[in-house]
Amino acid sequence: MKSYVLGFREIDKTKLMVVGGKGANLGELSGIEGIRVPDGFCVTTEAYKSIVGHNEELRFLLERLSLLKVDDRDHIGEISGRIRAVIEGIAMAKDIEDEITGYLSKLGEKNAYAVRSSATAEDLPLASFAGQQDTYLNIKGRAAILQHIRKCWASLFTDRAVIYRIQNGFDHSKVYLSVVVQRMVFPQAAGIMFTADPVTSNRKVLSIDAGFGLGEALVSGLVNADIYKVRDGAIVDKKISAKKLAIYALEQGGTEERELAPEQQTRQTLTDGQIIELERMGRAIEAYFGCPQDIEWCLEDGTFFVVQSRPITTLYPVPANKDGKNRVYMSYGHRQMMTDAFKPLGISFFQLLQIMLGSAEMPVVGGRFYKDVSHELSSPLVRNMFLKNIGSVDVLMQNAFYHLMKRKEFIRTLPRGKTTMSMGTGALSWAMEALKIYLKNDPAVVRELMANNEKSVRELQRGIADKAGDELFDFILQDHKELVAIMSEPRSVAAALVGILAASSLNKKIEQWLGEKSVVDTLSQSVANNVTSEMGLELLDVADAVRPYPAVIAYLRHAKDETFFQDLAGVEGGEAVSRSIRAYLDKYGMHCSGDIDITRPRWSEKPTSLVPMILGNINNFEPNAHSAKFEQGRLEAERKEQELLRRLERLPGGRRKAKKTKKLIRLLRNFAGYREYSKHAFLQRYNLYKQALLKEAGKLVKRGLIREKEDIYYLYFEELREAVKSNRLDYGIITKRKEEYEVYEKLTPPRLMTSEGEVIFGEYQAGSIPRGALAGIPVSSGTVEGRARVVLKMEDVRLEEGDILVTVFTDPSWSPLFVSVKGLVTEIGGVMTHGAVITREYGLPAVVGVENATKLIRDGQRIRVNGTEGYVEIL
Repeated sequence: MKSYVLGFREIDKTKLMVVGGKGANLGELSGIEGIRVPDGFCVTTEAYKSIVGHNEELRFLLERLSLLKVDDRDHIGEISGRIRAVIEGIAMAKDIEDEITGYLSKLGEKNAYAVRSSATAEDLPLASFAGQQDTYLNIKGRAAILQHIRKCWASLFTDRAVIYRIQNGFDHSKVYLSVVVQRMVFPQAAGIMFTADPVTSNRKVLSIDAGFGLGEALVSGLVNADIYKVRDGAIVDKKISAKKLAIYALEQGGTEERELAPEQQTRQTLTDGQIIELERMGRAIEAYFGCPQDIEWCLEDGTFFVVQSRPITTLYPVPANKDGKNRVYMSYGHRQMMTDAFKPLGISFFQLLQIMLGSAEMPVVGGRFYKDVSHELSSPLVRNMFLKNIGSVDVLMQNAFYHLMKRKEFIRTLPRGKTTMSMGTGALSWAMEALKIYLKNDPAVVRELMANNEKSVRELQRGIADKAGDELFDFILQDHKELVAIMSEPRSVAAALVGILAASSLNKKIEQWLGEKSVVDTLSQSVANNVTSEMGLELLDVADAVRPYPAVIAYLRHAKDETFFQDLAGVEGGEAVSRSIRAYLDKYGMHCSGDIDITRPRWSEKPTSLVPMILGNINNFEPNAHSAKFEQGRLEAERKEQELLRRLERLPGGRRKAKKTKKLIRLLRNFAGYREYSKHAFLQRYNLYKQALLKEAGKLVKRGLIREKEDIYYLYFEELREAVKSNRLDYGIITKRKEEYEVYEKLTPPRLMTSEGEVIFGEYQAGSIPRGALAGIPVSSGTVEGRARVVLKMEDVRLEEGDILVTVFTDPSWSPLFVSVKGLVTEIGGVMTHGAVITREYGLPAVVGVENATKLIRDGQRIRVNGTEGYVEIL
């Protein structure tokens, strides 16, 4: 027999699908010793299903609703309104009504009650859904309570609830509603308690919002709350607000706003003793649920009641801290221009590479790598060098460190030990090779290094072709030694280093001698051997191959990855275009956005991701644009060189200065491009590993161990190896990790956090930027105005001539876009990160490190990017 009503004492977390998130939490709370929860019961989802399950009109409306997107606000409002009207108009079955009135009789029909919605997708660890359905307070009488239960059912389809479900990917027809009927508490004070500070995310600091009367005055924003911060039983901060109004329950039912007496308005809502008592309750509830909680409480006649507790879903996870000492963690993703979450197989490969390179192990939290930099900060000798190095990658991160360094007591508590700042045993050999390269200044060394790598990749391709099973895993591990040897080869490191040092020296010398900043931005245009800029220019050649064939252009607009080349072959001009695209993919197909995660789909796996760029190139450029753009950049650099040399020769000691500058320019143009090559070499090998592993995945699909090849991405390397070897696998692991990954994807990783979970923010110093402008880091000089193209995924891009690219970060895979845009704005980056380097080579103004740029700048707005001073204006 179905239960339509359950009392709180009959409920625990196993009843989630019967009583919803709020109801399940109240059931659990009722069982915690020392925590008082007002009595009540839940009208279960079985009652909701019974009421709405067989209504044809409702089914039709739900089908229509399921087709809508977030942008369809008018249609969402119309259909949702009709659904609410249908639900409120359905008669409640007698057996359901009888069960509800039976429980009301036990608790007392004359009492006042709060009637609250409790959806099955609500108050969950993975999605809060807080405030999406309705709550009704101080409801009296059997008829009124039954009426408000129907109103709660209907509130599952408020516009805000429907939009929230669409945004979070929940099926409207599979979310059910329970209704909580709970004895009303008439409090003198009420509020919210967060067991982790909602501002800083510090898990050690508990935060209490408090006001007089019912908590709805705070939730609705009617009054400002008192805010108390508590740590380890001690109040560490108080903010006493002026509280002019409060909401109180009326004797006859319902609520009213009342103006507080002047002497009460500025009075502290809770005594210090009550604040400490509330903290103890909060910590007990947090310990019971095992994660930080958002708790609703109220104070009636000196007694605290808890009326709700839900997980705080917005907190970023904290690395495990085994020794209990204070630590500081830096986001490695902000340094690598990859702040997206990794999948488990990607984590394994990145960790393997770090181990092979001799780097310290980095904790992984929220699917991202964090580096423990406690030892660097606790060492006065290392600290300055470390912070200076951070500034070239991400100034906001550097500023966050400077902000943290002001807390001297905290810094003194950091453990001391070996730092990771050492350049390794190869430092001396790199320095010696760099000196040789500097003195000889012969670009042949770069060509030789690249040829050696290409030869090694061909050997790997032949060697891995016949490897399978356990032998394949051994082979991949062994080949990592070759990969590390290539990446750390002294001449290779030295060649890249010489280009970087030449750029730095040139900028400093010319600013010192001529007062001109950032000359490298022009001098480094169209340098040789830059694989990332060549990647963009050669896609212009692909566009030229496509251009003569209208049928191919039409095909590309609806091409599918699974049959891309097969379908292309059947189109007029398809074979010629196919050869061009295949040649491009053979050379660059191992790239993609976020490519340091081996699980991300490469261009060779998803050729349609290149289509928007190819079609954009056809629209935005004339034929033979590759050579024209390269030659234009080369001539601009040459003209700039001649101009600088002429100006220098007029100075005292000018001949010597001009000679020095000419040498540095030659070094820059011979070696600056090689900086990007080592990552390309790394991706070449990883792509071959990946394709071999996907073959093994195909076998696992045939054996029924996994459902699709990409399931292996949710296994760690050794787990995958064991599954291949033993032919056994618990598929539940993959299901669980897919759910976790969906959560991680939505989290925003902090640049810097402590072992207490506290997020440390960096800010720009107030400077001379125009009022209302967005501050950032100038990395490529010049000013440009144009239409903002806000792009979150590269495959979604639609660029036109004169557009300015606005995105979170770029890596080498974004290079093909740079031939089309006139400027760049990113949220993450520094003077030596990918976007900065490539915009300088293409001569595009760029500002990076513009916090929340993709949210503050709307797609299509006209903006001005000042890459000389470092700001963006929304025009």
